[in-house]
Amino acid sequence: MPVFQAFRNKYINTPNQTYPRRSIRSFVRRDSRLTEAQRHALETLWPQLGLDLKAGMVDFQSVFHRDAPRILEIGFGSGQSLLATAKMHLDHDFIGIETHQPGIGALLLNIQAEQLTNIRVFYGDAVLVLNQCIPDGSLNGIQLFFPDPWPKRRHHKRRLIQTGFVRLLIGKLKQGGELHLATDWEDYAKEMMGVLSELPELTNRAGVGKFAERSSQRPIVTKFEGHGQRAGRVIWELQFSVG
Repeated sequence: MPVFQAFRNKYINTPNQTYPRRSIRSFVRRDSRLTEAQRHALETLWPQLGLDLKAGMVDFQSVFHRDAPRILEIGFGSGQSLLATAKMHLDHDFIGIETHQPGIGALLLNIQAEQLTNIRVFYGDAVLVLNQCIPDGSLNGIQLFFPDPWPKRRHHKRRLIQTGFVRLLIGKLKQGGELHLATDWEDYAKEMMGVLSELPELTNRAGVGKFAERSSQRPIVTKFEGHGQRAGRVIWELQFSVG
């Protein structure tokens, strides 16, 4: 069996997981066509750069062969921002979660081109990955940039940043760990601020009720962010810490 077909069987075709009714999911799968280069990357690079949802809790020290600060990014898209941040912080380890196959393939290609050793990737829903694979208190930071805003009012209940999900994130962070969010939808930004501000475990690094300035942890303007800016939308950023 070709390696790529084995990857599809294990990580793409099989994630027909059953979700409890009304549970939060971190994505709606909208896969586009893989390029041949992305397909080849999934065939050849996944064994060393991919993490298996079915393997259970990750031993990060064994995966990265060191003990370093760990940052998790949920929904990295094509991985532009994740790659740039990992290049800036070679003394940190980064874990990305994504369900978009071409985006995963693109990131794997760029990791290889840059010869980076401090990024690993999950294919799967973030809620499942967090529950099944990320040990409590193991992360120094969690990044979630431009999650689906579900702009129609009747769809707001599908938005990812809700109290239950944020509590799940808090449990995975170390004391002092950072939760870093960004969106270009004003009403979602205000909703995020409300959810995070109501949790006593979190402290707003910018001050009570205030949005943060653009962080160095977002060193580049991604294609998605640029599209929002050209449409006239403001970027809203939030940085909260545990404790």
